[in-house]
Amino acid sequence: MGTSNSFFAHESAIINEKSNVGNGTKVWHFSHIMQDSVIGDHCNIGQNVVISPKVVLGSNVKVQNNVSIYTGVICEDDVFLGPSMVFTNVINPRSAINRKNEFKSTLVKKGASIGANATIICGVTIGEYGFVGAGTVVTKDVLPYALVVGNPSRQVGWVSEYGHKLEFDRNGEAVCIESMEKYKLIDNTVLKILK
Repeated sequence: MGTSNSFFAHESAIINEKSNVGNGTKVWHFSHIMQDSVIGDHCNIGQNVVISPKVVLGSNVKVQNNVSIYTGVICEDDVFLGPSMVFTNVINPRSAINRKNEFKSTLVKKGASIGANATIICGVTIGEYGFVGAGTVVTKDVLPYALVVGNPSRQVGWVSEYGHKLEFDRNGEAVCIESMEKYKLIDNTVLKILK
């Protein structure tokens, strides 16, 4: 094991010198960070992770084991990527046809969580604090604070910034049981009300 500059990298990790890895980030066994990728401060890159060229991860992003993050993916701060979840970057891949000029962008916004073995089809946005359940196949945008499950994904509820399911009353108000923060649902949009 060794430390390089201001981040930690296991000796089996491969980190391209043209990548940018932030302070306090940890890169674990057999992971590969390719050139021109940007990884923020205090991230945790699990075992057997591949981060392709031009991927951008914000600060405090947690990438669990066996995740491949392909070119075109941007994850904002505080994103959680569960074990063996999958991103794509081409809608109609064929082995014999080079479609690198057709990569689609995928945006995972601040605080969102993606569960184990989920698949994210390219070109979507997962909204702030959205929660994608384990094994879900996301084929369309996920609203902020939305809880989605299934194949294809469907929204089954709302979650707080702490990841607790929100139960809105008939006035469209809910309280997070852990933080006591209040939320308001207006026109299918969740607003957080400061406590």
